[in-house]
Amino acid sequence: MWKYLNDHEKSVKTRLLEDISEKELLNLKVYHQKQIQFMQHERLIHLLVTLFMALFLLISLGFSMVVKTWTGAALCILLLILVSAYIIHYFHLENGVQRWYGLSNEIDRRLEITTEKLEKKF
Repeated sequence: MWKYLNDHEKSVKTRLLEDISEKELLNLKVYHQKQIQFMQHERLIHLLVTLFMALFLLISLGFSMVVKTWTGAALCILLLILVSAYIIHYFHLENGVQRWYGLSNEIDRRLEITTEKLEKKF
């Protein structure tokens, strides 16, 4: 997922460095917005999974404090590792989408400049 995030970001940045027409900018904006929607869905799913794993960790911690067993401790350690991995993954997704919002704003800014140039010509 991180590779997908970075590849798309590089692709959009490369396109923004080129001198492209307003139509191409609009197409880039539509494509980029669609990708943002996909990633927002991905973020939601990962947030829910992270929250449920954290809930299971808290439940197993509570159970392990009441009934002290090695299997309960092992379960807590396993869930702690999983929750940590999910938090790191969610952190990267969140930051990546935030960067994509910045790219979307850059596309909008370029579209406004292009529109202003066209309006001055007519």
